[in-house]
Amino acid sequence: MPSKWNLGTIGLKVATTLGFLFIHIPLFIIIMYAFSTDEKTFQFPLPGFTLKWFGVAWERNDIWEAIILSSQVATISTLMAIILGTLACLAVYRSKFFGREVISFLVILPIALPGIVTGISLRSAMSLFGIPFSTWTIVIAHATFCIVTVYNNVLARLRRSSHSMVEASMDLGANPWQTFRFVILPNIATALLAGGMLSFALSFDEVIVTTFTAGQQSTVPIWMLTEFIRPRQRPVTNVVAVFVILVTTLPILVAYYLTKEDEGGKK
Repeated sequence: MPSKWNLGTIGLKVATTLGFLFIHIPLFIIIMYAFSTDEKTFQFPLPGFTLKWFGVAWERNDIWEAIILSSQVATISTLMAIILGTLACLAVYRSKFFGREVISFLVILPIALPGIVTGISLRSAMSLFGIPFSTWTIVIAHATFCIVTVYNNVLARLRRSSHSMVEASMDLGANPWQTFRFVILPNIATALLAGGMLSFALSFDEVIVTTFTAGQQSTVPIWMLTEFIRPRQRPVTNVVAVFVILVTTLPILVAYYLTKEDEGGKK
């Protein structure tokens, strides 16, 4: 039995390592080729290393336009998700009404559906109502799945918190707004921040739903997709990819440590 257990443990470690490498080696390849001197192909080993492409990327207006648009969309979508996701969570968690589970399911559904289904549905609805494609159509599309991350984070926090604190606040004469501001909000603050950061990361690098709702505009992922199809300076695309990796990874890491520290404090 011990030998079998050891063999199983070794196999699990090997499988985990291979899976980790399979996921992360492409990221290292992208980062490596951002410093390549070759501007058209992916040669290995690299013919040389240079920082030239970072300067080229800095000077290109189309990249800055895509970054600004993605940042605007992600910021507005995140704010909408924090407000709507929190309100939906409080309504579903504290109230008892007919169809509560159905509403909870509908809130979560957008992130469970394939992106292409969500994208086609939103584009069809916008075309049906004659809504012109703009920054706001992208924001609306992104908010549909960003709400889910905030909703899930806040709901999980509320389920771990004691309702007696809310009851005590009401018994001491606090009105609903005061109870929310001084009791509920401090308890869910880190969950809101974590959900907001995850929402920002999801929105910033979303490509499928954006393709159907952006019209003629280009966010960073759409710009990258276009550049890969019709490459001009391939390393520049890799430089932008490095930027996207940083922008999406850092909020996720911060959200992870926020929720981890909070769970540790609860224990």
